Amino acid sequence: MEGQKQEESKSTPESKVEHFQMPQLPDSIIFAGELIDFTDWDLKERLDKELHAIVYYHNLIIPCLKRSTRFLPELERLMKENNLPDDFKYLAIIESGLENVTSPSGAQGFWQFMAATAREYEMTISEYIDERNDLAKSTPAAAKYIINAKDSMGSWVDAAASFNRGEAGLKKDKKWQEADSYFDTYMNTETGRYVFRILAMKLIFEDPMKYGYDLKKIEQYEPYETKSERVEEGILDVAHWSKEKGYNYKIVRKLNPWIIGNRLPNRSGGYTILLPAKDEHFSNYKD
Repeated sequence: MEGQKQEESKSTPESKVEHFQMPQLPDSIIFAGELIDFTDWDLKERLDKELHAIVYYHNLIIPCLKRSTRFLPELERLMKENNLPDDFKYLAIIESGLENVTSPSGAQGFWQFMAATAREYEMTISEYIDERNDLAKSTPAAAKYIINAKDSMGSWVDAAASFNRGEAGLKKDKKWQEADSYFDTYMNTETGRYVFRILAMKLIFEDPMKYGYDLKKIEQYEPYETKSERVEEGILDVAHWSKEKGYNYKIVRKLNPWIIGNRLPNRSGGYTILLPAKDEHFSNYKD
């Protein structure tokens, strides 16, 4: 009887569901206006590896697609304003998943700046403020870093790789190997995968349905509707200030992730703090 039950439970051809099959890899990709040719077996197989690694990683891709409608419009606007090619948004996506996360090494924000590099690019980091979590400050800094790297190395692809390896590190690797580009250089594992992860994310985001993600079935997040509040002097108690404005500390922190403490010290130029434009979308919880 047990053998009969097992036999009956086996799927028949009629009961099998058609599973997603990976589309054929493209012969080439345009990244930031640069043609990347995948007739080279090594490049094609490295892209294939990264695409397979993330396309089935639903816990990564679905949240990124959900957050993209909330954060990408502002990120794209800031990138365009700072002359950074639009394709570099995929670098931010693989770095942080469009969240203000902190890495084990201490990198933080959408662009994952280390503290020392952030300070070099004039971002404030203190016990009260971390502007790595402020898109309006971190995106121009990322643009400046990447554009400088491109001007120095002559390639947007090399500039993207340098965001992981460091410009000096990438130049050193290329020099001792007498290589002309990132693609011709033997790299450490993380940097060797880095650009291919960016390209894999670009393929998925440009045609989600092709890679098994139906946006009609994914509830994407709406952008925050906010208004700006200018504060010329410091705030001794951000939680109390928030309550006086009719909100709470949680909401103010959510909309202003660069605030990391409960006090804002006096500084030249003051602060611009975002508050909800529509109370029904973001308000204090009421029983």
